[in-house]
Formats: sequence, structure tokens, C-alpha cells
Amino acid sequence: MIGRSRPAGRHRDGQAHIPVYRRVWDGPARAEAEVLDQACSGWAVLYSLSERRFFGLCAWPSPEPVIVSDDTVEGLEQRMREAETLLILRMPPAEDRLRRAA
Repeated sequence: MIGRSRPAGRHRDGQAHIPVYRRVWDGPARAEAEVLDQACSGWAVLYSLSERRFFGLCAWPSPEPVIVSDDTVEGLEQRMREAETLLILRMPPAEDRLRRAA
């Protein structure tokens, strides 16, 4: 580009600001993810535009990261409940946890 003049465009200095239409990709799916995120306080819920899937990441301490995904919000919610149940079943009894902490 050295020595060449650039054609005038909307990003050149001195050009007037032109509003550009902002497109919201997968708006309904993102809204569903937001509703589920607000409803489930122990989870961070998001919608991936690149994979077109819903993801749930646990927001509580666990021995390993817990990430579940599904194509629908209903399916994701069911997988989140299953993951919670599995973690509760794997958790050692309260007496053992208290002994380890002391």
C-alpha cells in the first residue's frame, strides 16, 4: 500500500458516521440460554454460535470441571440435573469430609 492512494470509504478519516445494521445471530436460542442461566444459580449456561449447542458449566467447587451440553434447552437442563445427581452420589459422607478438613 506504500505509494498508492486508498479509495475513499466509510472508515476513512473525515467520513460521516453511518449506522450499520447489527445482526443478532440465533437470538431465540441465546434468549433461552439466558433464561435457564437465571433459573439455575449453580450453573453458568451459554449458547455457542459456532457449535449451535447449549452448554452448562458448574459454578460450584467440584473435583473436576463439569461441562454438559445438548442441542436443546430442555435436554441441557436434564443433563445438568443428572450431573448434579452423579456428583452427590460420588461425594464422600459428611463425617469423612469433616475429618479431612480438620
